[in-house]
Amino acid sequence: MITKITGLLTALHDDSAVIAAAPFEYEVLIPEYTRRQLQGDINKTVSLHTIYSLDGNPQGKMMPRLIGFLTEAERQFFELFCSVDGVGTKKALRAMIRPVKEVAEAIEEKDEKFLASLPGIGAAMAERIVAKLRRKVSRFALLVARPAAEGSEQRIDVVSETFEALLALGHSEADARRLVDTVLQTKTKFKDSAEMIQAIYQNSR
Repeated sequence: MITKITGLLTALHDDSAVIAAAPFEYEVLIPEYTRRQLQGDINKTVSLHTIYSLDGNPQGKMMPRLIGFLTEAERQFFELFCSVDGVGTKKALRAMIRPVKEVAEAIEEKDEKFLASLPGIGAAMAERIVAKLRRKVSRFALLVARPAAEGSEQRIDVVSETFEALLALGHSEADARRLVDTVLQTKTKFKDSAEMIQAIYQNSR
C-alpha cells in the first residue's frame, strides 16, 4: 500500500495532481483545498500523504486510486470524515474546499449551516456528520495552516500532544483549545509539548 509519495509536481488539474517519481508518473486525487495549496509548487518536489482507494466506474469495474494530502493529520481527518454513513471518498473529496481546521471546528461547534454549505453535503448529511464526529475532531480543530518552513508536521504533533495533555490535566476541550490558540499567536517555536505547556501557564499568570 502506498502511504506517501514524493516527486516532481508536473501538472495540477481540477481534482488531481500528477507526480513524477521515477520511473513512474502518478495521478493523485486531491481535494480543492489541497489543490490551492499546491498551485505555487508546479515543477517543484512535493510530498503527499496518500490513501489507496478502489472506485467503481459506470461499467462496474473497480479502479485503483491514490488520494493525497499535504500532512498526515489531513489524511487522518479525511478517513474519519469518510467513516460517516453516506459520505465515501468521492463526496468527501468534493466537500473538502475549506481547511481541515475550519471543517473540524464547525463539527465541534455543531455548525450544521457551515457544513451544509460544503459541496454535496446538505442539511441531512451535516446533521449526521455532527452526530458521529463531534467528539472525535478536537485535535483537528487545532491544526495550524501549512507553514513554509520544514517541520510543519512536527509542529502539528506538538500542538495535538499539548491539547491532549491539557485535557488530562483537567481542562475542558474549549479551555484547552483557547490556551493552545493563545500561545500559538506568539509565533514561538516549541520543541515539544512540555515546552508549550510551560509557556501556556506562564502566559496565563
